[in-house]
Amino acid sequence: MDIDSIKKKLEEVAVADVVDALSKKIEHRTHIIDLVSPDSKKRLFGQAVTVGFMPVRKDLMDPHKHSLGPAIYRSLGNTDPAGKVLVMSSGNRPDLSLGGSTKLSRIANLGMAGVLCDGRLRDFDDLSGYDAAFYCTGEATRAGGNMIQPYVSGAPVTLQGTTVVPGDWIFADATGAVIIPEGALEEAVSGALGLLQMASKAREFIRTEDPQKVMSDGSMEA
Repeated sequence: MDIDSIKKKLEEVAVADVVDALSKKIEHRTHIIDLVSPDSKKRLFGQAVTVGFMPVRKDLMDPHKHSLGPAIYRSLGNTDPAGKVLVMSSGNRPDLSLGGSTKLSRIANLGMAGVLCDGRLRDFDDLSGYDAAFYCTGEATRAGGNMIQPYVSGAPVTLQGTTVVPGDWIFADATGAVIIPEGALEEAVSGALGLLQMASKAREFIRTEDPQKVMSDGSMEA
């Protein structure tokens, strides 16, 4: 698979196009919505490495082990970090911060593509200066470390009812994110491009349609 070619094709489509293409092939939920970014002009694309947060349990959590830095490195394991997407599950706490620009400077240092999470992030101004892309539920002012901490790395996680498995492909833009199963990337992108072509033909048909005929024959409606 030629990833550079895939990236070039993705420039022509939006997340919604890929979601539509996947919906024709698989039944499970693949999309995540209501996301914001420090710089929504940056698109996010890469393979997922995962970290799952949980509410703090001092009897279970070692503060040296269950903090973001070690969790990021554990999520990567022996894989090349370049181009990877750190996917963080908030443990159903979208109101809390999962990290800020200092801890997440590791993402830039490692050459990772960015972060997708269903919690908040801090320091949007600083994060926007990184080459990486960041998509989350909003900007936080208060650290969340006394409420939630990373607990698992490299395991399947859930964001908004959507399961993300390490190795899945992540594609996010200003409209939301789509989770593409590892083996479905080429088909999903090709399908999205095909749907765009169909939509273009439909718009051309609509431009020249006869309103009276459309009203009398609903089957003619694009």
